[in-house]
Amino acid sequence: MSIKIILRQKKSSDNDAVAALIHDSLNAWYKKNRGFDRVVPSVAAAGVYSRVYDELDPGCCVVAEDAETGRLAGSCFYHPRPTHVSLGIMTVAPEYFGTKTSTKLLAYIVDVAKGREQPLRLTSSAMNLDSFSLYNRAGFVPVAMCQDMQVNVPADGFAEEIPAGYIARDARADDVKELAALERELQGIDRVKDFAYFIENRDGIWGSSVLINESTGAIEGGMFSVNDPGCAMVGPGFARTESQAFALVKRELNRYRGSWSPIVLVPTSCVSLRFGLYALGARNTETHVVQVLGESFPRAGVSIPTFMPETS
Repeated sequence: MSIKIILRQKKSSDNDAVAALIHDSLNAWYKKNRGFDRVVPSVAAAGVYSRVYDELDPGCCVVAEDAETGRLAGSCFYHPRPTHVSLGIMTVAPEYFGTKTSTKLLAYIVDVAKGREQPLRLTSSAMNLDSFSLYNRAGFVPVAMCQDMQVNVPADGFAEEIPAGYIARDARADDVKELAALERELQGIDRVKDFAYFIENRDGIWGSSVLINESTGAIEGGMFSVNDPGCAMVGPGFARTESQAFALVKRELNRYRGSWSPIVLVPTSCVSLRFGLYALGARNTETHVVQVLGESFPRAGVSIPTFMPETS
């Protein structure tokens, strides 16, 4: 049966329907393909995506509406940045699987990036072949592979391992410009807006750490985390070396003592980092691939991506 889909910008009145989309589509896919009983615990928990993304990038979500019923068939968030556009979480209602809704949503975001003359970046599941094929057919090129490592944080946390000659502390508002400059040097992208948002922490769900060279006073790494019923992740983050990244990841993991077991997306190329996490009892749960449509910036150091928010 042919279904007419209309694309339009998300309205605040759509937020409950978008939360239901995220909850139902993710849980349906993981239940069918991975055997997970529940990935997103409730529709209310899934509301964190619209809440955060509307604060961070208001007006940057497109929804697919069934023209006949008015029901939302899908949604996709996107994140314009000075250097690129990131494609955020895309979901399609299970009953609309196979209707090309995701293809239409992707084409809309591709046009946004083309209109800005910027590359389009995303972090997507490498285990969802339909998703991988959608982006691959659109011309996206994989630039990094990551393994999702879940860590059970003990009640007393982990002992900090700060490299000699460095100190770690919570990030402050006056760190934002230096953090953004460091990431642009290492990864070629600019996310100053994100870092200011995380550090402000208006919702009380973000953690922020920096690693500082004691001799120079320079920031050489930054790590963030989100601790919410709808998403528990360490990242995004970056550092010059794997030992620096590991120290920052452990510091952020300690924010989860007595609560959730967070996920860390670790680049598979970072051998010492992933073995450090194995030593903490981490287990692999999935794999993700960082992909780019358009120019791929030179990469240096260590980058920890995330899908909350997908702005890398």
